[in-house]
Amino acid sequence: MINLKSLLRNSLIVSTLIAGNSALAQEFKVKVNTDKEPICEGKYKQTAESLADYKCPEWFRDAKFGIWAHWGPQCQPEDGDWYAREMYIEGNSRYRYQIDAMGHPSEFGFKDWIPLWKADKWEPEKLIELYKRAGAKYFFAMANHHDNFDMYDSKYQPWNSVNMGPKKDIIGTWAAICKRERLPFGVSVHASHAWCWMETSRGADTKGTLKGVKYDGWLTEEDGKGKWWEGYDIQDLYEQRHPLSKNNRHWEWDTNEVTCPDQAYCDKFYNRTVDLINKYNPDLLYYDDTFLPLYPVSDAGIATVAHMYNKSMAENNGKNKAVVFGKVLNNEQKKMIVWDVERGAPDEIQELPWQTCTCIGSWHYDKHVYLNEGYKKPEDVIRMLVDVVSKNGNLLLNVPVKGNGSIDPLERAVIEKIADWMQVNGESIFGTRPWRVYGEGPSVDVKNPINAQGFNEGRVKWSSKDIRFNKKGKTLYVTLFGAPEENFAVKSLAKGVSKDKVKSIQLLGSDEKVMWKQTTQGVEIVAPSKAPFKEANVYKFVLK
Repeated sequence: MINLKSLLRNSLIVSTLIAGNSALAQEFKVKVNTDKEPICEGKYKQTAESLADYKCPEWFRDAKFGIWAHWGPQCQPEDGDWYAREMYIEGNSRYRYQIDAMGHPSEFGFKDWIPLWKADKWEPEKLIELYKRAGAKYFFAMANHHDNFDMYDSKYQPWNSVNMGPKKDIIGTWAAICKRERLPFGVSVHASHAWCWMETSRGADTKGTLKGVKYDGWLTEEDGKGKWWEGYDIQDLYEQRHPLSKNNRHWEWDTNEVTCPDQAYCDKFYNRTVDLINKYNPDLLYYDDTFLPLYPVSDAGIATVAHMYNKSMAENNGKNKAVVFGKVLNNEQKKMIVWDVERGAPDEIQELPWQTCTCIGSWHYDKHVYLNEGYKKPEDVIRMLVDVVSKNGNLLLNVPVKGNGSIDPLERAVIEKIADWMQVNGESIFGTRPWRVYGEGPSVDVKNPINAQGFNEGRVKWSSKDIRFNKKGKTLYVTLFGAPEENFAVKSLAKGVSKDKVKSIQLLGSDEKVMWKQTTQGVEIVAPSKAPFKEANVYKFVLK
């Protein structure tokens, strides 16, 4: 006989929607305990089905452009993304950098970078001022990465930026500035994957003079006596109190490749995230996860979303103004949270609002990108923004922050160029909606499928023959990538093809009169004698 009481105590039966809107009962292996951080009461429950009537708020749809500070102790080495993991992979470039810079990872581990991270040149007010000038309508800060270190005054993670490193409440400082500037504030949460991501710290060299010498992922609180980290348990950071996974690079929890996370790990993740939401009241929450954190092993991620939605409704007269993001979503999951595409974009207009996240360099600061002048150019970012907006999306742009809290001169130059373009052409971005087609030109005819999280960025090359559309009321914005080199036609507005009649056309940023006519070939436009921008030029069509 089934012990029903035991079943209910150890698992949670939830309804999750599948195609056709029928319900499928799903059993979570780990149901989080919400006693310490209760879910805010309201219409949303900790089930996938309960989240299915979410509607993305209009403020986010109008915003279109955000900037992100993807910043933490992994920026201190200034050697790029995933440093905390890859410094333990023998032969990896970051392992070699670690050996040269600080020594063997059995002697100097990731934890030992933390006290070197001082953030002594961090000027958050000036950075926010710069990003607002560049047109950012919301700002994101990283609350934690896969390295499991919290950038705030964390109740549940003693390894945090208040206790060590900068000894500053990074998230609290960003949040206060954004509140003062009336700039919507977002936090990104990546820590769910520390469980398997940091398993590399339990390795050892397979050759050389230190062959077989274990890295520092095996250390315990007892090993910290007399060290800078005395009183802290390294396992609270590395989270390696479990059997090793078969494949610690695997991201899907519901496979036998990854050791299943336990109750304590899921509870800690849930409590940390709800504490973060309650302390800093973010408007947006980004999860670097397939659908939601720890799904479908645990309901931890779903529970945090229910809390955030209910909290938003309670504080906004019954309206849910919160935005939560997840990756690799199916059609039903896109009704629960907003789809985030990493370093890429779909090649069609999307029915529901979505976001692409990308970076002008490496996600964590990499001085080699700076030295090699490898950042995205301003025109790359601007054209990407226009393309994303034409398909009903928003762009979240990471500007990597150095370990000391500053950005370098080349990054600043990129942002300043974006600001120049936005000051003239911002009206073609903010508050707009997709037109009946997203664009014309050679790139429209090229299929560019998304790979998992995204990663189709840059595969299709844009030229001055590519056009993108978006609208605002009776105004249609027609954006050319680059400067028109010759006369051209907007074929989607050809007589007999479109019922729309053009009343007037203006080239934003130019006093030159636009010469045009609407024919069966399209709206034929004479190229200007001088285009105002090399990155992209916007024609403002007023329709009758």
